[in-house]
Amino acid sequence: MDTHLLDIQEAIPHRPPMLLVEEVVELASTRIVCRKEVRTDDFFLKGHYPDNPIVPGVILCEFAMQAGAILLSEQMGEDQGIPVATRMNDVKFKRMVLPGDTIEVEVILVERLATAFFLRAKVSVAGQLAARLDFACTMAPPNASRN
Repeated sequence: MDTHLLDIQEAIPHRPPMLLVEEVVELASTRIVCRKEVRTDDFFLKGHYPDNPIVPGVILCEFAMQAGAILLSEQMGEDQGIPVATRMNDVKFKRMVLPGDTIEVEVILVERLATAFFLRAKVSVAGQLAARLDFACTMAPPNASRN
């Protein structure tokens, strides 16, 4: 399955430059795999670090949570609200991610309790684990940020 940017933008409210997911590679009811190519001009590399750019760990976490949001939007539909992160646990960074790398994330829905969703993510580069984390989301009402 190859989901293009317009399909991704229909699934989640993120927009460039904060939209990190470029491609949905696989999608099942409880699992999603997404990719992004890290470019030298990505906004998060400016100043992190000037002579030795490294993708910030928080960006890897955000990438995983955006993939999770796409997975949940497929399950819930737009009228059920938008997925909003509520926590991250057991975050581990295993290798640096650099410009030119293609990052891939696999997110698995571990458990659902009413409107709370518990997910597990593995971020990798060329088959090597770069980061892993557990996180939780809940469904916020549409336009909740405007209330």
